[in-house]
Amino acid sequence: MRTVVVLGLVFCFSSVAEALTPKEVFKKAGPAVVLILGSDDGRSGSGGTGSIITGEGKVITNAHVVVNERGQPFKILYVFLKPPKITGDNSKDLVNRYKARVLAWSPAEELDLALLQLENAPAALPTIAFADPDEVEIGDLVVAIGHPEQGGLWTLTTGSISTMIANFNRVRGKDVFQTEASVNRGNSGGPLLDDDGNMVGINTMIARQGAGGIAITDVNFSLKSSVAVSWMAGQGMGLAYRPRAKKQELVVAVAPEPSKPAAADAAPPAATGATPATTVKEPPPATIVVAEKPPAEPEKVRSEGQDLGKSQEQQQVVAGQPL
Repeated sequence: MRTVVVLGLVFCFSSVAEALTPKEVFKKAGPAVVLILGSDDGRSGSGGTGSIITGEGKVITNAHVVVNERGQPFKILYVFLKPPKITGDNSKDLVNRYKARVLAWSPAEELDLALLQLENAPAALPTIAFADPDEVEIGDLVVAIGHPEQGGLWTLTTGSISTMIANFNRVRGKDVFQTEASVNRGNSGGPLLDDDGNMVGINTMIARQGAGGIAITDVNFSLKSSVAVSWMAGQGMGLAYRPRAKKQELVVAVAPEPSKPAAADAAPPAATGATPATTVKEPPPATIVVAEKPPAEPEKVRSEGQDLGKSQEQQQVVAGQPL
Protein backbone atom coordinates (compact mmCIF):
# COMPACT_ATOMS: atom_id res chain seq x y z
CA MET A 1 0.00 0.00 0.00
CA ARG A 2 1.33 3.42 -0.96
CA THR A 3 0.43 6.95 0.29
CA VAL A 4 0.82 9.86 -2.12
CA VAL A 5 1.16 13.40 -0.70
CA VAL A 6 -0.15 16.21 -2.88
CA LEU A 7 0.89 19.79 -2.12
CA GLY A 8 -1.91 22.32 -2.57
CA LEU A 9 -1.14 26.01 -3.02
CA VAL A 10 -3.73 28.35 -1.53
CA PHE A 11 -3.47 32.02 -2.51
CA CYS A 12 -5.08 34.44 -0.07
CA PHE A 13 -5.42 38.15 -0.76
CA SER A 14 -6.06 40.79 1.85
CA SER A 15 -7.81 44.07 1.09
CA VAL A 16 -6.99 45.31 -2.40
CA ALA A 17 -6.81 49.05 -1.65
CA GLU A 18 -3.79 50.61 -3.32
CA ALA A 19 -1.88 53.79 -2.56
CA LEU A 20 -3.12 56.81 -4.45
CA THR A 21 -0.80 58.59 -6.84
CA PRO A 22 -0.05 62.29 -6.17
CA LYS A 23 -2.45 63.15 -8.99
CA GLU A 24 -5.20 61.07 -7.35
CA VAL A 25 -4.48 62.63 -3.95
CA PHE A 26 -4.83 66.09 -5.50
CA LYS A 27 -8.15 65.18 -7.12
CA LYS A 28 -9.45 63.76 -3.85
CA ALA A 29 -8.23 66.38 -1.38
CA GLY A 30 -7.71 69.47 -3.54
CA PRO A 31 -11.36 70.62 -3.55
CA ALA A 32 -11.21 70.95 0.26
CA VAL A 33 -8.06 73.11 0.24
CA VAL A 34 -8.78 76.84 0.43
CA LEU A 35 -6.95 80.13 -0.04
CA ILE A 36 -7.21 82.51 2.94
CA LEU A 37 -6.66 86.28 2.76
CA GLY A 38 -6.79 88.47 5.86
CA SER A 39 -6.62 92.23 6.28
CA ASP A 40 -7.55 95.02 8.66
CA ASP A 41 -7.82 97.80 6.10
CA GLY A 42 -8.64 95.91 2.90
CA ARG A 43 -5.32 96.87 1.29
CA SER A 44 -2.55 94.87 2.99
CA GLY A 45 -2.57 91.81 5.18
CA SER A 46 -1.74 88.12 5.21
CA GLY A 47 -2.31 85.13 2.98
CA GLY A 48 -2.20 81.41 3.56
CA THR A 49 -3.84 78.05 3.11
CA GLY A 50 -6.46 76.09 5.01
CA SER A 51 -8.43 72.84 4.90
CA ILE A 52 -12.19 72.37 5.12
CA ILE A 53 -12.83 69.74 7.79
CA THR A 54 -16.63 69.80 8.09
CA GLY A 55 -19.34 69.94 5.46
CA GLU A 56 -20.85 73.09 6.97
CA GLY A 57 -17.64 75.05 6.45
CA LYS A 58 -15.22 74.81 9.36
CA VAL A 59 -11.61 75.38 8.29
CA ILE A 60 -8.36 74.54 10.10
CA THR A 61 -5.29 76.69 9.48
CA ASN A 62 -2.38 78.41 11.25
CA ALA A 63 -3.05 81.26 13.66
CA HIS A 64 -0.39 83.44 12.06
CA VAL A 65 -2.42 83.36 8.83
CA VAL A 66 -5.51 84.95 10.39
CA VAL A 67 -4.15 86.93 13.36
CA ASN A 68 -2.53 90.36 12.99
CA GLU A 69 0.65 91.67 14.63
CA ARG A 70 -1.37 92.82 17.65
CA GLY A 71 -2.47 89.27 18.31
CA GLN A 72 -6.07 89.80 17.20
CA PRO A 73 -7.96 88.22 14.27
CA PHE A 74 -7.99 90.28 11.10
CA LYS A 75 -11.10 92.41 10.72
CA ILE A 76 -11.56 91.14 7.17
CA LEU A 77 -11.16 87.46 6.32
CA TYR A 78 -11.94 85.94 2.94
CA VAL A 79 -11.77 82.27 2.02
CA PHE A 80 -11.63 81.19 -1.63
CA LEU A 81 -12.78 77.73 -2.70
CA LYS A 82 -10.91 75.79 -5.35
CA PRO A 83 -12.39 76.09 -8.86
CA PRO A 84 -13.20 72.88 -10.77
CA LYS A 85 -10.19 73.49 -13.00
CA ILE A 86 -7.11 75.59 -12.30
CA THR A 87 -6.49 77.97 -15.21
CA GLY A 88 -3.73 80.16 -13.77
CA ASP A 89 -5.93 83.20 -14.35
CA ASN A 90 -6.91 84.70 -10.99
CA SER A 91 -9.97 86.38 -12.50
CA LYS A 92 -11.30 82.89 -13.24
CA ASP A 93 -9.81 80.90 -10.35
CA LEU A 94 -10.78 83.25 -7.50
CA VAL A 95 -14.52 83.56 -7.98
CA ASN A 96 -15.88 81.41 -5.12
CA ARG A 97 -15.23 83.81 -2.24
CA TYR A 98 -16.80 83.70 1.23
CA LYS A 99 -16.35 85.71 4.38
CA ALA A 100 -15.09 83.86 7.43
CA ARG A 101 -14.76 84.45 11.16
CA VAL A 102 -12.28 83.04 13.67
CA LEU A 103 -13.91 80.70 16.19
CA ALA A 104 -10.78 79.95 18.22
CA TRP A 105 -7.02 80.21 17.96
CA SER A 106 -3.80 79.24 19.72
CA PRO A 107 -1.09 81.91 19.25
CA ALA A 108 1.83 81.35 16.90
CA GLU A 109 4.26 81.07 19.82
CA GLU A 110 2.18 78.19 21.17
CA LEU A 111 0.43 75.71 18.84
CA ASP A 112 -0.18 78.18 16.00
CA LEU A 113 -3.65 76.86 15.16
CA ALA A 114 -6.91 78.56 14.23
CA LEU A 115 -10.42 77.33 13.53
CA LEU A 116 -12.56 79.33 11.09
CA GLN A 117 -16.21 79.25 10.09
CA LEU A 118 -17.29 80.20 6.58
CA GLU A 119 -20.34 82.46 6.38
CA ASN A 120 -23.21 81.68 4.00
CA ALA A 121 -21.25 78.82 2.45
CA PRO A 122 -22.96 76.20 0.28
CA ALA A 123 -24.12 73.00 1.94
CA ALA A 124 -22.15 69.76 1.93
CA LEU A 125 -18.74 71.23 1.18
CA PRO A 126 -15.90 68.82 0.31
CA THR A 127 -13.77 67.93 3.33
CA ILE A 128 -10.39 66.48 4.26
CA ALA A 129 -10.28 63.82 6.97
CA PHE A 130 -7.56 63.56 9.60
CA ALA A 131 -5.28 60.52 9.59
CA ASP A 132 -3.64 59.04 12.69
CA PRO A 133 -0.02 60.29 12.71
CA ASP A 134 1.02 57.28 14.81
CA GLU A 135 0.64 55.20 11.65
CA VAL A 136 3.10 57.41 9.77
CA GLU A 137 6.70 56.25 9.44
CA ILE A 138 9.92 57.88 8.32
CA GLY A 139 10.17 57.48 4.57
CA ASP A 140 6.42 57.53 3.94
CA LEU A 141 5.47 59.53 0.87
CA VAL A 142 3.46 62.71 1.49
CA VAL A 143 1.86 65.46 -0.58
CA ALA A 144 1.44 69.16 0.21
CA ILE A 145 -1.14 71.47 -1.39
CA GLY A 146 -1.04 75.23 -0.95
CA HIS A 147 -0.42 78.67 -2.33
CA PRO A 148 3.33 79.40 -2.12
CA GLU A 149 4.52 82.98 -2.26
CA GLN A 150 5.38 83.99 -5.84
CA GLY A 151 4.02 80.65 -7.01
CA GLY A 152 0.76 79.41 -8.41
CA LEU A 153 -2.47 78.74 -6.58
CA TRP A 154 -3.33 75.22 -5.40
CA THR A 155 0.23 74.07 -5.98
CA LEU A 156 1.04 70.38 -5.52
CA THR A 157 4.42 69.27 -4.14
CA THR A 158 5.59 65.81 -3.11
CA GLY A 159 8.19 64.39 -0.75
CA SER A 160 8.56 62.11 2.23
CA ILE A 161 8.62 62.16 6.01
CA SER A 162 12.17 62.93 7.16
CA THR A 163 11.72 62.52 10.92
CA MET A 164 9.49 63.34 13.90
CA ILE A 165 10.13 65.94 16.62
CA ALA A 166 8.24 66.06 19.93
CA ASN A 167 7.61 69.26 21.90
CA PHE A 168 8.96 71.35 19.05
CA ASN A 169 10.79 74.48 20.20
CA ARG A 170 10.12 73.41 23.79
CA VAL A 171 6.36 73.91 23.45
CA ARG A 172 4.69 71.06 25.28
CA GLY A 173 2.42 69.08 22.98
CA LYS A 174 3.69 70.73 19.80
CA ASP A 175 4.70 67.58 17.93
CA VAL A 176 5.75 67.92 14.31
CA PHE A 177 6.87 66.02 11.25
CA GLN A 178 9.94 67.18 9.41
CA THR A 179 9.41 66.73 5.69
CA GLU A 180 11.28 67.43 2.49
CA ALA A 181 8.05 68.06 0.60
CA SER A 182 8.56 71.60 -0.67
CA VAL A 183 6.58 74.28 1.16
CA ASN A 184 7.09 78.04 1.27
CA ARG A 185 5.45 81.19 2.57
CA GLY A 186 1.80 80.97 1.61
CA ASN A 187 1.62 77.23 2.32
CA SER A 188 0.95 78.08 5.98
CA GLY A 189 -2.00 76.16 7.37
CA GLY A 190 -2.25 73.87 4.37
CA PRO A 191 -2.48 70.09 4.59
CA LEU A 192 0.28 67.51 4.51
CA LEU A 193 -1.45 64.44 3.06
CA ASP A 194 -0.70 60.72 3.09
CA ASP A 195 -1.16 58.40 0.12
CA ASP A 196 -4.81 57.91 1.08
CA GLY A 197 -5.47 61.64 0.66
CA ASN A 198 -5.97 62.18 4.40
CA MET A 199 -4.30 64.89 6.48
CA VAL A 200 -1.38 63.80 8.67
CA GLY A 201 -0.11 67.32 9.32
CA ILE A 202 -0.61 71.06 8.96
CA ASN A 203 2.29 72.84 7.26
CA THR A 204 3.60 75.46 9.65
CA MET A 205 7.33 76.19 9.52
CA ILE A 206 10.33 76.29 7.23
CA ALA A 207 14.08 76.59 7.78
CA ARG A 208 16.03 78.31 5.05
CA GLN A 209 19.28 79.62 6.54
CA GLY A 210 21.77 78.19 9.03
CA ALA A 211 23.71 80.05 11.71
CA GLY A 212 26.64 80.64 9.37
CA GLY A 213 24.45 81.98 6.60
CA ILE A 214 24.54 78.70 4.70
CA ALA A 215 21.34 77.99 2.82
CA ILE A 216 19.17 75.14 4.08
CA THR A 217 16.86 73.22 1.77
CA ASP A 218 14.20 70.58 2.26
CA VAL A 219 13.74 71.27 5.98
CA ASN A 220 10.06 71.95 6.54
CA PHE A 221 7.86 71.33 9.55
CA SER A 222 4.26 70.18 9.72
CA LEU A 223 2.23 70.11 12.92
CA LYS A 224 0.97 66.56 13.51
CA SER A 225 -2.74 66.02 12.97
CA SER A 226 -3.02 64.64 16.52
CA VAL A 227 -2.13 68.09 17.89
CA ALA A 228 -4.95 69.69 15.90
CA VAL A 229 -7.48 66.98 16.83
CA SER A 230 -6.60 67.29 20.53
CA TRP A 231 -6.77 71.08 20.43
CA MET A 232 -10.15 71.07 18.69
CA ALA A 233 -11.47 68.59 21.25
CA GLY A 234 -10.60 71.21 23.85
CA GLN A 235 -12.79 73.62 21.90
CA GLY A 236 -15.69 71.16 22.11
CA MET A 237 -15.24 69.78 18.62
CA GLY A 238 -14.56 66.05 18.45
CA LEU A 239 -13.28 64.51 15.22
CA ALA A 240 -12.21 60.91 14.67
CA TYR A 241 -9.29 59.77 12.56
CA ARG A 242 -10.12 58.08 9.27
CA PRO A 243 -8.71 54.52 9.26
CA ARG A 244 -5.83 54.04 6.88
CA ALA A 245 -6.67 51.87 3.87
CA LYS A 246 -5.08 48.45 3.92
CA LYS A 247 -2.65 47.80 1.10
CA GLN A 248 -2.78 44.61 -0.95
CA GLU A 249 -0.83 41.68 0.44
CA LEU A 250 -0.42 38.19 -0.98
CA VAL A 251 -0.11 35.18 1.29
CA VAL A 252 0.78 31.78 -0.17
CA ALA A 253 -0.05 28.79 2.00
CA VAL A 254 1.34 25.36 1.17
CA ALA A 255 -1.04 22.72 2.45
CA PRO A 256 -0.04 19.02 2.34
CA GLU A 257 -3.03 16.83 1.50
CA PRO A 258 -2.58 13.05 1.72
CA SER A 259 -4.39 11.01 -0.90
CA LYS A 260 -6.43 7.93 -0.16
CA PRO A 261 -4.43 4.66 -0.08
CA ALA A 262 -4.64 2.84 -3.36
CA ALA A 263 -6.53 -0.45 -3.26
CA ALA A 264 -4.32 -3.52 -3.55
CA ASP A 265 -6.30 -4.94 -6.45
CA ALA A 266 -6.87 -1.62 -8.24
CA ALA A 267 -6.01 -1.55 -11.89
CA PRO A 268 -2.80 0.30 -12.72
CA PRO A 269 -3.17 3.67 -14.44
CA ALA A 270 -3.13 3.83 -18.19
CA ALA A 271 0.38 4.09 -19.59
CA THR A 272 -0.07 7.55 -20.97
CA GLY A 273 2.20 9.43 -18.59
CA ALA A 274 -0.79 11.38 -17.25
CA THR A 275 -1.14 12.07 -13.53
CA PRO A 276 -4.57 11.87 -11.88
CA ALA A 277 -5.89 15.40 -11.24
CA THR A 278 -6.33 16.56 -7.65
CA THR A 279 -8.84 19.32 -6.86
CA VAL A 280 -7.97 21.79 -4.08
CA LYS A 281 -10.85 23.85 -2.73
CA GLU A 282 -10.00 27.46 -1.85
CA PRO A 283 -11.25 28.78 1.50
CA PRO A 284 -13.92 31.49 1.43
CA PRO A 285 -12.54 35.05 1.28
CA ALA A 286 -11.84 36.61 4.67
CA THR A 287 -13.76 39.66 5.79
CA ILE A 288 -11.61 42.44 7.24
CA VAL A 289 -13.35 44.87 9.56
CA VAL A 290 -11.53 48.08 10.44
CA ALA A 291 -12.87 49.94 13.47
CA GLU A 292 -12.57 53.69 13.65
CA LYS A 293 -10.65 55.13 16.56
CA PRO A 294 -12.62 57.31 18.98
CA PRO A 295 -11.91 61.05 19.05
CA ALA A 296 -8.78 62.01 20.94
CA GLU A 297 -9.33 63.00 24.57
CA PRO A 298 -9.07 66.73 25.25
CA GLU A 299 -5.59 67.70 26.30
CA LYS A 300 -4.61 70.91 28.03
CA VAL A 301 -1.63 72.33 26.18
CA ARG A 302 0.67 74.77 27.97
CA SER A 303 3.22 76.96 26.22
CA GLU A 304 6.82 76.54 27.34
CA GLY A 305 8.61 78.13 24.40
CA GLN A 306 8.39 80.23 21.30
CA ASP A 307 7.64 79.77 17.66
CA LEU A 308 10.63 78.77 15.55
CA GLY A 309 10.37 81.98 13.57
CA LYS A 310 10.56 84.12 16.70
CA SER A 311 12.92 82.17 18.93
CA GLN A 312 16.37 83.75 19.06
CA GLU A 313 17.91 80.50 20.25
CA GLN A 314 16.41 78.50 17.40
CA GLN A 315 17.34 81.14 14.84
CA GLN A 316 20.96 80.72 15.88
CA VAL A 317 20.68 77.04 15.01
CA VAL A 318 18.39 77.14 11.97
CA ALA A 319 16.99 80.50 10.98
CA GLY A 320 13.40 79.33 10.63
CA GLN A 321 10.48 81.54 9.89
CA PRO A 322 6.70 81.30 9.75
CA LEU A 323 5.49 80.58 6.24
